[in-house]
Amino acid sequence: MMLFPRHIEEDIKTLTISSSAFADYGFIPCKYTSDGDNVNPPLSIKNIPKNAKTMVIIMEDPDAPIRTWVHWLVWNVRLTNLIKENFSPIFGMFGNNDFRKMQYIGPCHPAGIHHYHFKIYALDDLLNLPLGASKMDVEKAMSGHIIAFGELVGLYKNNIL
Repeated sequence: MMLFPRHIEEDIKTLTISSSAFADYGFIPCKYTSDGDNVNPPLSIKNIPKNAKTMVIIMEDPDAPIRTWVHWLVWNVRLTNLIKENFSPIFGMFGNNDFRKMQYIGPCHPAGIHHYHFKIYALDDLLNLPLGASKMDVEKAMSGHIIAFGELVGLYKNNIL
């Protein structure tokens, strides 16, 4: 699915995403994984356009064995420069991740180093979707409404095995 139509791609602004818990392409602390407290890390967001109305958060693992695995899906997130650790559901609508849960599920793979992409989209409109919608539903609904995008990548290696 094309989220960024070719004719508007140059109009999409860049969000700067960072975390006080880990650097871009740095290792995610165990606290934010299913081996730890299983809470989302804090995310700082800069350069939100003035005409943005809402945000979408997608966290996924493209290194999963079968396909890209969705760990976290939230839309209609209130505009903020900080997604706090252990994000509250009152600030957005949660979708079903690939664990069939409407919540954050941290990194929890069996072996090797995996990349976890924290993607944030700023939209020019709210999404009219039911609670528990899928990533595909969210991507379809936000296509054409994306005005800014940013991404933070964290690494995780299960050291428990």
